[in-house]
Amino acid sequence: MQCHNGHTLCSTCKTRVHNRCPTCRQELGDIRCLALEKIAESLELPCRYISLGCPEIFPYYSKLKHEAICNFRPYNCPYAGSDCSVVGDIPCLVAHLRDDHRVDMHSGCTFNHRYVKSNPMEVENATWMLTVFHCFGQYFCLHFEAFQLGMAPVYMAFLRFMGDEREARNYSYSLEVGGNGRKLTFEGSPRSIRDSHKKVRDSHDGLIIYRNMALFFSGGDRKELKLRVTGRIWKEQQNPEVSEPDQVPNGSESMVNNSEIASLYLLN
Repeated sequence: MQCHNGHTLCSTCKTRVHNRCPTCRQELGDIRCLALEKIAESLELPCRYISLGCPEIFPYYSKLKHEAICNFRPYNCPYAGSDCSVVGDIPCLVAHLRDDHRVDMHSGCTFNHRYVKSNPMEVENATWMLTVFHCFGQYFCLHFEAFQLGMAPVYMAFLRFMGDEREARNYSYSLEVGGNGRKLTFEGSPRSIRDSHKKVRDSHDGLIIYRNMALFFSGGDRKELKLRVTGRIWKEQQNPEVSEPDQVPNGSESMVNNSEIASLYLLN
């Protein structure tokens, strides 16, 4: 941009100086500086995430587009209980989850968790839990929460991979919950934490348990939720020559089966 006297500055600085030229104090308009734009087109600049490992160099006007999807860009905190603004690489976020959010950390590729709630009728204020697992040299986030699915109160468990989407496809996981001679199972690929917690939850890509069925699994007088969720994580053998860019998540078919089973139970 330039003022009427020809003094130039970038659009970012324009907002910082409150639309006044810092040289002559004239009010700035929206006059483009075509000469500098031409110079900018000839520049090649490194990605802003070069310090995090990105080796790429781009023309000036392609740089921002790349940085929005750069595999080396920082990750957002995967904690779902608050609007946490912390970003960083995976080791930084693991330490942040442990020290600041007091998240439980476990090692191993199997899990056996028990979720207890004294008043399962209160689903409006979504309850949630997060546990981090370390296996195969990677970190995974196991989420469990309650929310309304349409008019039906449900519980949902799902796994997210602390890394990018391409790496996440190298792993699979299974979840199982049951009781009183019945069980529900889910199998799928973990979603990357590049996908927000809300996006994964709203896609229903996980183990979904309707409240009536959850209380049936809990046994007793059905006035207290006592769910035991078990599962495991394993590494897939990937064929590097096969590309699956539009593959539907593995868990989608299982998710439909979960809903069908739950619907049959509710009808009965």
